[in-house]
Amino acid sequence: MAAPREPNARLRETIEAIGCTYEALAKDVRRIAAENGEIVNTNKSGVSHWVNGIRRPSGRIPQYVAEALSRRAGRTITPADIGLAAAETSALGDADPVIAATELGRADVERRHFLAVATFTTAGVAMPLGYDHEATSRMLRARTATTAVGAEDVDVVRQITAAFSAADERLGGGHGLTTVTAYLADTAAPMLRARFPSEDVRRAAFGAVAELAYLAGWKHHDLGQEGAAQRYYQVGYQLACEADPHGHAAWMMRALAHQALSLKQPHHCVDLVEGALARGLGHVDGQTEALIHITHARAYAAVGDKAPAARALLAAEDALLRDDRPQPSFSLVSGPAAGTVASHTARTLTDLTDHPGTELQHRAALTRWDPIKYKRVHALTYADLGDSLAAQARADEAVAAWTQALTLMNGMTSDRTRKAISSIRSTLAIYQRRKVPGAADLARRAREALT
Repeated sequence: MAAPREPNARLRETIEAIGCTYEALAKDVRRIAAENGEIVNTNKSGVSHWVNGIRRPSGRIPQYVAEALSRRAGRTITPADIGLAAAETSALGDADPVIAATELGRADVERRHFLAVATFTTAGVAMPLGYDHEATSRMLRARTATTAVGAEDVDVVRQITAAFSAADERLGGGHGLTTVTAYLADTAAPMLRARFPSEDVRRAAFGAVAELAYLAGWKHHDLGQEGAAQRYYQVGYQLACEADPHGHAAWMMRALAHQALSLKQPHHCVDLVEGALARGLGHVDGQTEALIHITHARAYAAVGDKAPAARALLAAEDALLRDDRPQPSFSLVSGPAAGTVASHTARTLTDLTDHPGTELQHRAALTRWDPIKYKRVHALTYADLGDSLAAQARADEAVAAWTQALTLMNGMTSDRTRKAISSIRSTLAIYQRRKVPGAADLARRAREALT
């Protein structure tokens, strides 16, 4: 692309208004790129070149710049606001969730500019808070169709989702991703344009496709492709609103908040989970309610609000004890609720620097997950357990936990497991110098796993 002839005044003025140095902005851009599975070498000289019109940022970098400035400003800043709008547009932002799901899956398979437009944004976390479900629903219901879809067609979508979800837990997000997204684009999403024999079947169809979209998003999240994951979660939320604007929609709001918390970006998360509780309370079973409460606790802990985090933890435990109705398939995908609550209680306590409490909850989680069916969960939990032991200066036990994690991670295609391995290497280097038994061998295995 030819260099612009004039300096980028909008970019310069935005940076100056926020009070951000070029070096700090470059660092933010590198971090956000890493969140989205990309390594970039942006430095302060590069930022200076963009501002002075010497060079224009390429690929997804304009979106990373806009996101970095948005986080610092506390408001949404788009590439267009800073003179970096792309020349092309994307159908992935279509207001029609059926079209959006189709285009997402199609772009995922064909890889045509998909990753170039899919960037995780903090503004995107808040999408459900301003979503007009009624307008979208009127548009979807106004269609006329000749093809008929029945309950058996819906059951097939659920069966395929369940099969690939089970494989995902054992082999990682990279296993079967193309198959899942191709099925979403070619079969599942187009099914939603058909005629249905009843309103119940129609709702079930939208719910089944929403679960498939969630799975596609989860697989991208596991691969570290956070922008793509967020797009699927947003579409899943829109479809869930059409299926069940209370329980299922609340669950998808939780999914968006969960992703942001995993990336340590708590912006909007408290409001989002409170919105999910407002929708879901009285409409979901105790297990699902507990999973929303525990995300509420994590959101509060992430912003340092200890008292409301503690209250949300207690609410999650109370909801777990309530056995009032069957747990729906959309929340069953997370596995045993008691295990998930224990795991996320541990993460909440980590944010509150309660390392002994974190250890106890991780150990509780390990007893509540089937180690064969949920192999990845066990691997990541052992990695987190090792971190909590290391924080308590219990080096021998930390090495043992990390060794178990590395053994379970063997053969998985998962960016989350790779990040877990990478995160322990600096501590292992210290342990090696201190001659901690097993540290040298574990460091070698970690190095080999990453290469």
